Amino acid sequence: MDRQIVYPGAIPLDTDLLTTQRNIMVAIGGLAQATLGTNVVADGLACSPTQPQSMTVSIGPGSITQYGVVDTLPYGSLPAEPAEPLLRMATSLLSVNFQLTAPTGAGEAINYLIEASLLETDTTPVVLPYYNAANPSQPYSGPGGDGATQNSQRLQQVQFQLKAGAPSPVGSQGTPSVDAGWVGLYVITVQTGQSGVGSSNILQSPGAPFLPWKLPQLSPGTHNLAAFTPITQGTWTVPNGTTAVRLRIWGGGGAGGAGNGGAGGGGAGGGYSEGFYAVSAGESFFVTVGNGGIGTGTAGGLSGFGTIASSTGGSAGSNGSAGTIGAGGMIGGEGAGSGFLAAGQPGGIGVETGAFALSGSGGGSFGCEGGTPVASVTGGPALPGYSCALAGGGSGGVLSGLGGQGGPGLVLVEW
Repeated sequence: MDRQIVYPGAIPLDTDLLTTQRNIMVAIGGLAQATLGTNVVADGLACSPTQPQSMTVSIGPGSITQYGVVDTLPYGSLPAEPAEPLLRMATSLLSVNFQLTAPTGAGEAINYLIEASLLETDTTPVVLPYYNAANPSQPYSGPGGDGATQNSQRLQQVQFQLKAGAPSPVGSQGTPSVDAGWVGLYVITVQTGQSGVGSSNILQSPGAPFLPWKLPQLSPGTHNLAAFTPITQGTWTVPNGTTAVRLRIWGGGGAGGAGNGGAGGGGAGGGYSEGFYAVSAGESFFVTVGNGGIGTGTAGGLSGFGTIASSTGGSAGSNGSAGTIGAGGMIGGEGAGSGFLAAGQPGGIGVETGAFALSGSGGGSFGCEGGTPVASVTGGPALPGYSCALAGGGSGGVLSGLGGQGGPGLVLVEW
């Protein structure tokens, strides 16, 4: 952050104070942009009906963060800065009420749109005292003693606007379009004969840029979580007001190899990907979740969230045989998409010495372990490998035992 330098005995200038305030605004704007980006963001500004219900709705306190420039007009003695972009915040500290009117035609409805934007104004005019260099004992009132008032505050506030659609038969009414430079927040529907607005009449406007999460969590998962397994995989639609999601995706783990008279290798763990991704309200994504490998030589399946991000499954462990080594599965693909990516661990090697058989361990995936190896003396019992609950590879079997199943994949969507 830029800072002003002053010295003992120096005559203070008005620009010292003005530049300090501008520097603070620029620094906060830069931090906000690093956190929120450059799109419009709304926070708070909840729309509520009155109690008891009436035809009035209330917009609560909150803020709008909007991309603009430092200053379009001179700021006191400082020149305008119309060419320097800056993310700026406008606040609304008091509730704002809107009165709605029901249509009068039989069977009609109206959609009202509430929109908002950042409004910067110079206000609070005051007759300011000035130093009179010609006669210090008689100060001026106003510049040059002219008694004129001057604005003493530059405010950045949220301005609201209510737009009424055309009355139409219920179900066919349209919503007014959002004006340039504004953002739609809420759509409120009222019908003929209605005397009060309830919560069911108030919906967020499609694409309303409400902040989906807050500090210090730095994660949309502090609000909602959807978990998808191979059984529950399917389509997920972005809820209203959601502009970003956090995805955590595990591919399925590979199955362990069969003993086949010896010791099978362990299956590899599934890959993992994690990141934050921009989305739009109403978008639909098909969520695919891979099964863990089941049976000899079966790899784990791929998991993915539409085409945004995915993680491939781990490969299966090789079968063993008497007197030979059963190779472990190759690593699981670490996924695709931006964010944090981690490959699954490879499966362990199964070893049979003629007197003793030890299967390969299953490879782990991010945050979960693979199946533990099993052992048997030659002529002892045949043992199957161990399976995994999540994304890890199954361990190999020994002697005539089958390999353990790989853990199923998982997709977590947080917003």
